Amino acid sequence: MRKIIHIDMDCFFAAVEMRDNPAWRDIPLAIGGSRTERGVISTCNYPARAFGVRSAMPTGQAFKLCPQLKLVPGNMEKYKAVSTQLQAIFHRYTDKVEPLSLDEAYLDVSDSPLFSGSATLIAEDIRRTIFYETGLTASAGVAPNKFLAKIASDENKPDGLFVLPPDKVATFVEHLPLRKIPGVGQKTAERLAKLGLHLCRDIQQVSLPILIKEFGSFAEVLIERSKGNDLREVQTERERKSIAVEQTFSQDLQQVLQGQQWLHRLYEKLHKRVLRCDAKNHIQKIGIKLKFQDFRQTTIERQHHQLDLPLLEQLLSEAWQRGEGKAVRLVGIHVGLKSPSQQAQLDLRWE
Repeated sequence: MRKIIHIDMDCFFAAVEMRDNPAWRDIPLAIGGSRTERGVISTCNYPARAFGVRSAMPTGQAFKLCPQLKLVPGNMEKYKAVSTQLQAIFHRYTDKVEPLSLDEAYLDVSDSPLFSGSATLIAEDIRRTIFYETGLTASAGVAPNKFLAKIASDENKPDGLFVLPPDKVATFVEHLPLRKIPGVGQKTAERLAKLGLHLCRDIQQVSLPILIKEFGSFAEVLIERSKGNDLREVQTERERKSIAVEQTFSQDLQQVLQGQQWLHRLYEKLHKRVLRCDAKNHIQKIGIKLKFQDFRQTTIERQHHQLDLPLLEQLLSEAWQRGEGKAVRLVGIHVGLKSPSQQAQLDLRWE
């Protein structure tokens, strides 16, 4: 039985700005792109959320909900510096730290001797230390596995702690909405609802063949998470799985020829990133992503072991046709990389 802590900073980017600019603490504040250049909200503080403003929302829509919103472009270098502080704090408590982003991480404290091995007391001390050294608040979840710890950290936000001991797991997940399971997006939630499945306990009443027919391999994840099970370990080393570049346009692209012109610019940027990451010989697929004017998006990938502009042009044309005449607001290209194990197998094959 593991003891996992999930630490999640409260509205991280906005919180850093409020710390450095006290006059912004009690007003609706958002970090994001320009309202006149198709920007999106990266994050916002809780006064802004009270108006319905959310992360990933178009900036223009955010201003319609909250005309008095204070918009700040953000300072990624500053946020990265604070994140480095946070990581240093986490490693004082355990070497088993898995960063998920700049502002959240899993910690496995199963073998920690600190506070007589109490994960609850460790989580409380981490939160105190973060506030003392950075002036920022963090929420924490303590549970027997990663899935439940992440759910728990959201229970008492902001600046809260929620502990889910092993003997309470069964009761907790019974009433847990299925939409809280990672991987259950809006469309999957709608399909589950059509089957009368809303809570984790509902899954227990459905036969496996029906779930597999509806959700394929994801059915197994649904079953395991609905029981509160998660065997994934905290990974201290995260491998790079892809490299991508994309461009959101201030005005929608109407013709595929316009997309082709932008594709050439993106290709140069991606090529430089691949070289910088020393990933040229580890490519296993390349792909195109388009987001249309109605915010729906499509992705096409092909197995391919090198960057190939003509192939990307072909994929762009195929993806464009899926829009059925809709204008395009974003074009992105990416490469998928071999895992370290795949790379090792190839190296052995040629020795």
